[in-house]
Amino acid sequence: MSARTRRLTTAQALVRFLSVQYTERDGVRRRLIAGTWGIFGHGNVAGVGQALVEYADVMPFHQGRNEQSMVHAAVGHARQLNRLSAQAVTTSIGPGATNLVTGAALATINRLPVLLLPGDYFASHAADPLLQQLEHPVEADVSVNDTLRPVSRYFDRITRPEALIPSALQAMRVLADPAETGAVTLALPQDVQAEAYDWPEEFFAERVWHVRRPAPDPVELTAAVEAIRSAARPLIVAGGGVHHSEAEEALRAFVETTGIPVASTQAGKGALRHDHPADLGGIGHTGTAVSDELARTADLVIGVGTRYTDFTTASGTLFRNPDVRFLNLNITGFDAHKLAARTLVCDARTGLDLLREALADHRVSEEYVAGYRAGKARWDEVVEAAYRADDDSAVPTQTQVLGALDAAVGDDDVVINAAGSLPGDLHKLWRSRSPRQYHLEYGYSCMGYEIPAGIGVQQAAPGTPVWALVGDGTYLMMPTEIVTAVQEGLPLNVVLIQNHGYASIGGLSEETGGERFGTAYRFRAADGTFTGAPLPVDLAANAASLGMDVLRAKTVRELREALAAARASDRPTCVYVETDPAPTAPPAEAWWDVPVAETASREAAVAARERYDRQAADRRRHL
Repeated sequence: MSARTRRLTTAQALVRFLSVQYTERDGVRRRLIAGTWGIFGHGNVAGVGQALVEYADVMPFHQGRNEQSMVHAAVGHARQLNRLSAQAVTTSIGPGATNLVTGAALATINRLPVLLLPGDYFASHAADPLLQQLEHPVEADVSVNDTLRPVSRYFDRITRPEALIPSALQAMRVLADPAETGAVTLALPQDVQAEAYDWPEEFFAERVWHVRRPAPDPVELTAAVEAIRSAARPLIVAGGGVHHSEAEEALRAFVETTGIPVASTQAGKGALRHDHPADLGGIGHTGTAVSDELARTADLVIGVGTRYTDFTTASGTLFRNPDVRFLNLNITGFDAHKLAARTLVCDARTGLDLLREALADHRVSEEYVAGYRAGKARWDEVVEAAYRADDDSAVPTQTQVLGALDAAVGDDDVVINAAGSLPGDLHKLWRSRSPRQYHLEYGYSCMGYEIPAGIGVQQAAPGTPVWALVGDGTYLMMPTEIVTAVQEGLPLNVVLIQNHGYASIGGLSEETGGERFGTAYRFRAADGTFTGAPLPVDLAANAASLGMDVLRAKTVRELREALAAARASDRPTCVYVETDPAPTAPPAEAWWDVPVAETASREAAVAARERYDRQAADRRRHL
C-alpha cells in the first residue's frame, strides 16, 4: 500500500468514512452518523458486519429486533437532535431489506435523515439466483431494494468499490441538507462489500457538512412585509420546520412584536409554550376551537415550516374567508408554493428574525388580540374539564390518562405518539412546555413507531425521561424493541392503554358508514359475527415477558402513583391501564375528507354519504 492509499474492503471503507463525517450549524458540531443499527443475515454479516467489528472503537453499534423499528429509532434520534445527527441501519438482502420500506417512507415524508444500508445480490452474478434474490424476467439489475427508490431522497447501488466514493459523498450531502433530507439508501451487493480496494487517504479525512441557514430573497421579503402590514386578521401556522430550524425563540420574539397568534400542526406543536398568550394550540381537524375559529376568518395565513396536510387544512375546508391569502416561509420552494401563496424561501429562524426587524413598528389591533386571548381562555377550560377526575377510585378515561401524565412529567420530558385515537386527543389537549416535549409522528401516522422512537430519543438525549404512549392496537404491531431498551439499559417509559380494539378507526368507520366492522378485538361467533366479549389477552404480561417492569393501574389514583414510580425508575417500565371507553375528548372542530360509498343499501352508509356531500361542498381551491 502506498503512502496515499489504504487497502480496505468496501464495507470497511464505508464504516471508516461514516465515522469521520460531521455537521455544523451555528458553531455547534455533531457527528453526522452517530451510530449504526443492524440485524445481520447473509447479505451483510460478512461485509458490513465484519466492518463494524473492525471499527467498533469509532462506530457505535445497536442491535435491533425488527428492521422497520430500527429505522423508527434512527428517526426518533434525528428528530430529537433537530436533524443535525443521523444513524445508519444495515440489513440482509431479503425480508430484512423490504422491512425498511415503511420506515424509509416515514423518514422521507417527515423530512428526517436516516442512512439505509441494505445488502443486495452479487454484482458479479457469480451466484445467481442466490437465497432471497428476486428474479425479474426482463430487468436483471432489479432487486427488492428497488422498492426503496420512491421513498428515498437519494438511492444508489454500489456495484464496484470505487463507485462508493462519489455516492457516499452525495449521500452525506443529502442527509445534511435541510431542504432535501430524508431516507438515503446505499444498496450494497454482498460480494462488493467484501472486495478490497486501494482507497485514497483523503476519503477518510474528517469532513464537516455545514447546515446552511439561507436568507430570503429581498424582493420576496419586501412583499411578505407588505402582506403582513395590510392584514387585519393574520394567523401563523407553525409546522415542524420551526423545530428543525431551532426557531422557537425567533417565533416568540416575532409574535411578541406583532401580536400575531400561533396555531400549530402536529409537527409544530410546542413552537410556543402552551401558556404563552399567543399560543392557540393545534389547528385543523384535530385542532382547538379557538385555532379553527380564527382560521375560518383569517385574511392572511402565515405558514412557517409546514407542509399543509389535509389534517391541517381540514381537507381544503378550513380557511373560509373569501379574501384569504397565504404567505409561506419554508426552506423548500416545493412547500412554500402550496395554496398559491406568496413565498419566502429561507431558513425559518433567519426569515422570522428579518420579518421581526422589518415589522418592529407594526402590531395587530388590540381588539384582535383580546378576541383570541378570550378564545384561548375558553379552550383552557375545556382542557381542564377533559383532564379532571372527580373520583380517584374510578376507571380513568383516555383524556384523564393524559391529565395524569401532564401532572407527572417535567418540562423537559418527551412524550411520543404516532397513531390511533391518541394523536387527536394530544393535539387538542396536550400542554407543551418545551420545544422537544411533544413528539408526534403524524406525517405517516405509523403504528409501531412509538417504542423504537423512544429508544432513539434516549440515545440522543441521555437522562431525558421519555414516554411512549401506545394503544393496544399499536402495541401489538411492534413491541419487539422493548428487548432492545432492556439490552441497552434505557429507562424507557411505556404507557400502554388497553381499549380492546382500534378506537380511532372504529369511530371513523362508524362516521363513514362502516359500522365499526373489523375494528374491535372480540371473539368471532360461528355465524361470522363478533360477540361483545373482549379477548383474554394480557398485554401487561407480554411486556413483562420482554423484560420490562410493569405497573398495573386500575383507577385514577393508581395511575397517578404508577406514573410517578415509572418516572423515578432507572429501568424500562410499562404503566398498563384499561380505560373507560366513553368518549371524553372534545369533538372535532373541523372536517376531514374520507370518501364515503356513493351508493349503498345499508342505512348507515346512506346517511354517512348525505353528511359527506354537505361537508364536501365547503371545499375550496385556493388560487
